[in-house]
Amino acid sequence: MPAPAQSGLTTALATWVSAKESALPADLQHQARRLLLDYLCAAIVGAQTPAAQAVLDLASENYAGDDATVIGGGRLSPAGAALVNGTAAHGFELDDGYTPGSSHPSAPVVSAALAAGQAVGADSAHVLRAIVIGVEVAARIAAAGHPSTWRRGFHNTPLAGVFGAAAACAVLRGLSAEQTASAFGVAACHAGGLFAFLQSGAEVKRVHAGKAARDGLLSVEMARRGLTGPPEIFDSVPGYFSAFAGDAYDGSRLVDGLGVQWAALNTYVKPYPCCRHLHGPIDCVLAALEAGQLHVPTIDSVEVMTYEVASHHAGIDVGTVLEAQLSIPYAVAVTLLHGSPGLLEFTPEVWQDPRVRDLARRVQVRSDEALTSRYPAERPAEVLIRQRGAPALRFAVAQPLGEPSNPMTDAQLAAKFTTLTSDILLPAGVDPDAVVDSALGTGSVSDVLGLLRGYERARAGS
Repeated sequence: MPAPAQSGLTTALATWVSAKESALPADLQHQARRLLLDYLCAAIVGAQTPAAQAVLDLASENYAGDDATVIGGGRLSPAGAALVNGTAAHGFELDDGYTPGSSHPSAPVVSAALAAGQAVGADSAHVLRAIVIGVEVAARIAAAGHPSTWRRGFHNTPLAGVFGAAAACAVLRGLSAEQTASAFGVAACHAGGLFAFLQSGAEVKRVHAGKAARDGLLSVEMARRGLTGPPEIFDSVPGYFSAFAGDAYDGSRLVDGLGVQWAALNTYVKPYPCCRHLHGPIDCVLAALEAGQLHVPTIDSVEVMTYEVASHHAGIDVGTVLEAQLSIPYAVAVTLLHGSPGLLEFTPEVWQDPRVRDLARRVQVRSDEALTSRYPAERPAEVLIRQRGAPALRFAVAQPLGEPSNPMTDAQLAAKFTTLTSDILLPAGVDPDAVVDSALGTGSVSDVLGLLRGYERARAGS
């Protein structure tokens, strides 16, 4: 049953965001640095994609400026940089996420925070604090409405991400509680993003995080100039939750344990460049391969049992990058044939391989009631592999690699960064290991971005 309507949610959240706090605790400082490094990995890789390049071309024409770094190359106005970087960070399905909200908070939040931070000349501690606050707000709002928002056809990343971006920028701009609440009201009028891309693999999904980053930043700029938004947007009817979740939301998720129990400490990191719903089945297949009991040519069928939300990612005929990144049958097939999937496994050469196509057609995906009952607290998956002349094999995971209860270590996060970015950074004279050391160590945000200048110049001149 949905929680009863609550009052004062907007005021409580805005008051917390606007509070002048001391430095972040050590665990949150370190988490902010992990978020930053993983974000940069996603954005550097994503900046190479056609969607990010199209948005960069558009922004170069419409958001000229020199205030903020574009990860894809050059500099733009803060709004332009937020738009381009957010699109890039969400551009190749590598960005982090928050399972209870089925959302990706860092792509919109960090994009907005970096752009706004550069615009106001904020120091590193201030930017990192803004990132943590923004991720917290985005994660809590997404969790409060999920899965109702998803069932109504909305994509939680931009839907909640615009508020996280606004919160981060409110911190950097020093907005009062009243101004922050108004900025949330303005942001709510920009909230949106449909899940319709799932049916066609439409690349507009990539832009969702960029739009949320830009609109969150602009919402704060409007509010600080006196433009008012509805002041109780999370309480009122009509308001954000009544519009996007109906009466099936839990407002307590916004404020319970605020500042004590941190959602920002419970985001996940992706080891594979594809939708998070695919990671559980991938881990099951990797476990099967490691067990040494598989002979792929003899596989008759693979049955994947998962929770309802994930079961919709069952497309068979893959013809685009996004379709491949959103398909459980493709992920299972490509993992069986190639092992742990990386960037190359989501290219036409692989998805057009007759062996991959044939194996994907033998994969069935179904929703399991027991597994559905465990979501979103867990992302469980079970895989049953039937082979000719051998017993069936069953493998299960409760949480895929990268979740807080099954985390990627700093070393694994660093390896992800260097593995995925080396071919991009090294030709431009940028040492990926130096970026890792600065991001996870004591380097300032400016230091980290400064290390990428060779890459930025190379991208800007391409």
